[in-house]
Amino acid sequence: MADPTPVFDDLRAESDELDRLVAELSPGQWSLATPAPRWTVAHQIAHLAWTDHAALLAVTDADAFGKEVEKALAAPETFVDEGAEEGAGKPPAEILAAWRAGRKALDDALRAAPAGARFPWYGPPMAAASMASARLMETWAHGQDVADALGVVRTPTDRLRHVARIGVRARDYAFAIRGLTPPTEEFRVELTAPSGEVWTYGPEGALQRVTGPAHDFCLLVTRRAHRADLAVRAEGEDAERWLDIAQAFAGPPGADREPKGDAA
Repeated sequence: MADPTPVFDDLRAESDELDRLVAELSPGQWSLATPAPRWTVAHQIAHLAWTDHAALLAVTDADAFGKEVEKALAAPETFVDEGAEEGAGKPPAEILAAWRAGRKALDDALRAAPAGARFPWYGPPMAAASMASARLMETWAHGQDVADALGVVRTPTDRLRHVARIGVRARDYAFAIRGLTPPTEEFRVELTAPSGEVWTYGPEGALQRVTGPAHDFCLLVTRRAHRADLAVRAEGEDAERWLDIAQAFAGPPGADREPKGDAA
């Protein structure tokens, strides 16, 4: 079994980078609208604190987490917004403190988890490393919303490998969540990492192919940019359809981002 420590370290680094982005914001900046409808910067950080808390319950108190799942099933279209709204109503200093404390507690719990343990989630149960990868994906995606609201251009890192991997593995889910039958054949995905390394997934000889910059692919599968603005390309009818619906996260896909008109 691979050592999960590097994944935990990457999650910590991703969170710290976003923390530096918001730590010195003024109250007015916390109220800035982000690309997510009706969500401010405060909503974004409050949401991360809320999901970190849910993940901590999943790792440390399965019964308590089960009650959170019941809430989600009772209101699948609104429970995420409701969680963010509750936290966003607090003063920025409290939001930031709660996020910092929660992610530290989760980091400690993941590092202390027994080898081979699996924990419940809103989708299939996950190992500690998978839980950390999922938290990194969300932290990066919501951090992109914050950066967009602030007009900040972030420098991509190879931590995106976690986001890209989830996006590839979630291919069939993206079809199923929309009531579509997933393709039966595997795709070949080739992505150029920020470091210049090429990350590959699927059989080399597959007829259905997706290629492009890893950063663009991650924006696509987290639905943080419109496909028309990204340099991700598909070969094959099924691959083309996938790029229109791809998503790396569980639950409803949410509103699509509008194209900016400066396609890559």
